[in-house]
Amino acid sequence: MQLTDTLAALAREAETRILILDGAMGTQIQGFKFSEEDFRGERFADWGSSLKGNNDLLNLTQPDAIRTIHQRYIAAGADLIETNTFSATTIAMADYGMEGLADEIAAEGARLAREAAEGAGRPVAVLGAIGPTNKTLSLSPDVNDPGYREVTFEQVRTAYEAQVRAMAPYVDALLIETVFDTLNAKAAVKAILDADPGLPIIISGTITDASGRTLSGQTAEAFWYSIRHAKPWAVGLNCALGAEMMRPHIQAISRVADTRIIAYPNAGLPNAFGEYDETPDQTGALLADWAKSGLVNILGGCCGTTPDHIVAIARTANGKTPRAIPAARPGMHLSGLEPFELAS
Repeated sequence: MQLTDTLAALAREAETRILILDGAMGTQIQGFKFSEEDFRGERFADWGSSLKGNNDLLNLTQPDAIRTIHQRYIAAGADLIETNTFSATTIAMADYGMEGLADEIAAEGARLAREAAEGAGRPVAVLGAIGPTNKTLSLSPDVNDPGYREVTFEQVRTAYEAQVRAMAPYVDALLIETVFDTLNAKAAVKAILDADPGLPIIISGTITDASGRTLSGQTAEAFWYSIRHAKPWAVGLNCALGAEMMRPHIQAISRVADTRIIAYPNAGLPNAFGEYDETPDQTGALLADWAKSGLVNILGGCCGTTPDHIVAIARTANGKTPRAIPAARPGMHLSGLEPFELAS
C-alpha cells in the first residue's frame, strides 16, 4: 500500500483524533433543484432518453455545482471527501444509455474533488467512490429462477477496473461503499488490485434492515472476514440505517477488524416522503456516544446529511480518543452468512 503525502498525514492525525468524512452528495444536489435541461446541459440537449436523476452526469454538465458541494463539506470540517462517482460504471450508466461516457464521468468527478481538496489549505484526502452498481452477483433478480444472474463476475470486475483507472490519477484512496452484496465488493477489490495494487482501499458495507445483515445475508463480522484479505485502510458501514440502529453493527465489526473503523449513517430513517428529518444536533448527539465509547476512527454522514450535519459530527468528535486498532486475531477465521472462528 502506497500512501500519498495527504493520506499519510491524515493517518498520523488519526492516531490522536477521529477523522471526519463528508456527508451526502445527493442531498446537496437536490438543493440545486436542477431541471431536466440542467442535467442535459448543451452537450446532451438532444439525448434520446431522460437524464434527470443521473447525478454523476453533473460532473460534466454542472461541474461548478459539484465543486461547490465538495467545498462546502471541506468548510464544514471534512478531512476526507468522496467523489461524485457512485454510479460511474458502464453497468450503472446503461440505465441512461451512457455506457461510453462512464470513464469520462469518473475521471471528471475525481478531478473536481481533487481541485476542491487542493484549495483547502490543509490536508484533505480524496476518496474515489465506487458504488455497488444496480446488479447483484449473489442474488437472482428472478424469483422463479434462483440460478439466473444478469451479470457475471468478470463483467462487474471489468466495469470496476475501468472506473478505477479513470479515477486513479486524482485520488488518495478508493472507497468501495454501500456494499449490499459481498461478491460485488470482491469484484471491486480484484479490479483495484489489477489496475493499481498500490492504491489504498476503504470498504463500507450496508446493513439493509433490522435483521442485522447485508442484502446477501451476512452479519457485520462475516462481512469483515470476507474482505479482510484486501487489507483495507479502513472498514465499516454506511447508509440504510440511522446512527441509533447502526450502532450495534458498528460495535460488532469494531471488535474484530484490525484496521480503522469508518462509519457514516443516514440522518435517521426516511419519512413517508422519502426525506430525512434528523437534525444535525440529533445526529451529533447520537454519534457522540460512539466517539466516547472508542468505537470509530472516522465519522461522517450518508443519505440526508448536510454540511451542517458534518459540522455537528466534527464538533461531537472533537477531543475524543479514536478507537485503538487491535492486533489481528489469532486463529482461523472464515465466513459464510455468519463468521466461523477456530482459535489457535
